[in-house]
Amino acid sequence: MKISIWAMMLILSVLVAIISLLLTGTMNIHNVVYAFLFWLLVIGVGVTGIIAFSGHFFKADGIAEKIGWPKGNPFQREIAFTNLGIGIAGVLCFFLKDGFWLAVIVMYSIFSAGAGFGHIYEQRKNENAAEYNTGAVVAFDILMPVVLIALWILMSVT
Repeated sequence: MKISIWAMMLILSVLVAIISLLLTGTMNIHNVVYAFLFWLLVIGVGVTGIIAFSGHFFKADGIAEKIGWPKGNPFQREIAFTNLGIGIAGVLCFFLKDGFWLAVIVMYSIFSAGAGFGHIYEQRKNENAAEYNTGAVVAFDILMPVVLIALWILMSVT
């Protein structure tokens, strides 16, 4: 069974959050939510964004084919740099807190949910069932923003 890079980064984020909580020994609700949000931003958004950049930039034709796009599409460069910007912002969450996290969550959520619903549109309108236009990619694109927003709200009220 092949596991997607998105699933691997999500699992890594959760594992690192759990390890950080075990090492600090602080298990109140606020710290648990904070740890999961922190590592989802740094790894799930940051590292994953940088990996997505490298795919769209250095392996553009292969990624285009997996999405169901034509090879040689210059739009790949734009998506690459969008992912790089989001990825760097996610990694910066390691150093910058508070309002910066919210800004990253908003930017990432709009881009990711838009991409996810774009994939669904392509599936229905053009019957695009390419590997990166279905399944884990779409689930990650839509569910990750929901999780980030929910964790931000929980962190704000605990």
